[in-house]
Amino acid sequence: LQNVRIDPSSISFQMWKDIPVPFYLSVHFFEVLNPKQVLRGEKPVLSQRGPYVYREYRVKTNITFHDNDTVSYLEYRHLFFQPDLSNGTEDEYIVVPNIMLMGAAVMVEKLPNFVKLLLSGALASLKQEAFMNRTVGEIMWGYEDPLIDAINVIVPGLLPFKGKFGLFMDFNNSNSGLFTVNTGMNNISQVHMVDSWNGLKKVNYWRSSQCNMINGTAGEMWPPFMSPTSLQFYSPDACRSMTLVYEQAGQFQGVPTFRFVAPKTLFANGTDYPPNEGFCPCMQSGIQNVSTCRLNAPMFISHPHFYNADPSLVDAVEGLHPSKEQHGLFLDVHPMTGIPMNCSIKLQLNLYIKRVSGIIQTGQIKPVVLPLLWFAESGSIEGSVLKQFYTNLVLLPSVLEYLQYILLGLSVPLIVSAALLMARRK
Repeated sequence: LQNVRIDPSSISFQMWKDIPVPFYLSVHFFEVLNPKQVLRGEKPVLSQRGPYVYREYRVKTNITFHDNDTVSYLEYRHLFFQPDLSNGTEDEYIVVPNIMLMGAAVMVEKLPNFVKLLLSGALASLKQEAFMNRTVGEIMWGYEDPLIDAINVIVPGLLPFKGKFGLFMDFNNSNSGLFTVNTGMNNISQVHMVDSWNGLKKVNYWRSSQCNMINGTAGEMWPPFMSPTSLQFYSPDACRSMTLVYEQAGQFQGVPTFRFVAPKTLFANGTDYPPNEGFCPCMQSGIQNVSTCRLNAPMFISHPHFYNADPSLVDAVEGLHPSKEQHGLFLDVHPMTGIPMNCSIKLQLNLYIKRVSGIIQTGQIKPVVLPLLWFAESGSIEGSVLKQFYTNLVLLPSVLEYLQYILLGLSVPLIVSAALLMARRK
């Protein structure tokens, strides 16, 4: 119990502070093979590109212990491209939706016609089209786009940023917010459980108190002596807490584990799963509207390839092949300590595109939730850390257990001999 608390004297503290597990971010893009046909109202045809793999380093800073048995910290992520693990380079060009254009079009759909005409004129003068051909590096880390400045002039406040735009701009060399978690010093069952995030006890993105709750841990470790039921963690990337359910017991490199996976209800809509009504307005089950925490852009998250989603989402495009093996997320956790041994958290980012009256650049595009990319954050304990883990938590307990039986076996003849000797003396 002492060694799983968040305390500088505990064995697990250094592992918590500077995670020794090598993490990798693998990104798969969906290239649109028929952009001209999509503009005419035909079904999008997609081709998966990648993976583009990045080594991910996580470092905690500003670690501050408080009197109420909590500790606050910022955790920074640093990503480095790994050419030898990737299927392609960051200089490769990919045809994808013009995210700024298509997102802005849907965002201004209900504004007065003159606003849409102004935007359409600005798009024409800037030679902006519904689909763009950009490099992987530009899409991920940002590219200069005069459209951003034009939108800020036409609809002030629509975009809270200027200059560059990239899907992963806020992911690299940045932190995921100020976490305050329990240390477990007085109550080990609460260790790693989130007390607040950015000073908030709950978020305000969603329409129900239950959906706004910050539950579970920060997703790194869990309290010890886990039961085979479920676990929870708060994900700033998804703007919500997630609950994974127990699937089966197993082993990782000889260390016993519990495997937790996403239930089919994780991204279900409010009709199929009423507790998710707070995440609405909803569309089909299997996608979650995250526009309220993504600048009101028409963005949705899901499992990759719409795994566990309504079949109509897969049928609306060509090129998706959902499977549990490739697209299901999982966590393998050592139940005694609550430390993950092996994990792969996967999410897909989708953009809702459609024809918007008054904006000619949207052509005759039919409404569709279009996959942009999916990514997996994966890691497993290995090397000296795994060896130490196995020795302390598997080998030594086994040796002690066998030693106990050996000593018990040796003690029986001694007890019998002593009893006989005492009987003879009597």
